[in-house]
Amino acid sequence: MSGLSLREKLSILADAAKYDASCASSGAAGRNSLKSKGIGSTEGSGICHSYAPDGRCISLLKILLTNFCIYDCAYCINRSSSNVRRARFSVDEVVRLTLDFYKRNYIEGLFLSSGVIRSPDETMAEMVEIARRLRIEHSFQGYIHLKTIPEASDELIEQAGLYADRLSINVELPTDEGVKRLAPQKKPETIRVSMANLRLKIEEKSEPTLQTKRKQRFAPGGQSTQMIVGADATTDAEILTTSSRLYSGYKLRRVYYSAFSPIPDSSSALPLIRPPLMREHRLYQADWLMRFYGFEKDEIVAAQPNGMLDLEIDPKLAWALANRHVFPVDVNRAPREMLLRIPGIGSKVVKRILDIRRYRRLRLEDVGRLCVSIAKVRPFIIADGWSPGGSTDALNLRQRLAPQPKQLSLF
Repeated sequence: MSGLSLREKLSILADAAKYDASCASSGAAGRNSLKSKGIGSTEGSGICHSYAPDGRCISLLKILLTNFCIYDCAYCINRSSSNVRRARFSVDEVVRLTLDFYKRNYIEGLFLSSGVIRSPDETMAEMVEIARRLRIEHSFQGYIHLKTIPEASDELIEQAGLYADRLSINVELPTDEGVKRLAPQKKPETIRVSMANLRLKIEEKSEPTLQTKRKQRFAPGGQSTQMIVGADATTDAEILTTSSRLYSGYKLRRVYYSAFSPIPDSSSALPLIRPPLMREHRLYQADWLMRFYGFEKDEIVAAQPNGMLDLEIDPKLAWALANRHVFPVDVNRAPREMLLRIPGIGSKVVKRILDIRRYRRLRLEDVGRLCVSIAKVRPFIIADGWSPGGSTDALNLRQRLAPQPKQLSLF
């Protein structure tokens, strides 16, 4: 390992980090070096964004400190028994890479995770030192997300929160049974205690102090987590139940879903093929409905008897087709809560509808100008001069609204 160049280490450890989905930079406090001393920012132009094939935004330097790990989780490419090429960055190398990439406008910040080498505290201490040097020694104002280790000491987690914009602790899998079976060295109870302690610390620091009357800076972007989808037989209903509990119990900013990827020399307990990426996408859509559209978990999965989301159509459309008795909805009279349940209409469109109808009644053409596609909306609304008639109850409505099949390519 000592003979690896920095470029070789970057190739290995950036590739090893691609399985971590939680790389969004939302929630950071606004900072800009044009208005203060230092370099970097969390906003503004000049950021080079790229996108993965499945739509994930990759605008951070997302790497592992090391892909060595003392744990042997069955689903992890970096598990101790895995036959992969190993590498490890030094603290200085990560700091230098982050600054160099930022100055070239390749990134807007750093997402740093790591395998656990020697002990959780030793690994976490190096990650904290990287964040400290960037903030204190180099006045780096960009975004920093640290993937923390549940077994690390409270003192190290507290230090991490002083320098990072967001901290995250992975729950690994949706159920305790899954964790105990596929990652027996990790304890779900320890993960939950760490998440609870982090929540309490964030809430404590968010209160103004008696002396300064100011809030202390501590992970202003909050905490998030990630779970692997498709590594076991957990249904979408169970996954959404876990997500709902995590949001309410730990005040998470985001739960990320990462589709399981088959790995070399994997355990026989794992599936041979990965789940469809559309399943991951549907889970994100369902997650969004629970967080911002007033849907309950049971409503979202009720249309499918097997507890799985429909892969052909989005969850909101699936709910609407299963509850046609509540449609059509009058866009000129319905409350906000009902407008949010119309397929094809998002929260921004609902806000504009509510604003416009204070002054005049909306026609179908008006709604069409606000939406991406009026075809999905038309059967579910009543507007001035428009009624869908019997199309809301048409037997072929799903067929008309579902995406058309595409010819598969052999090449």
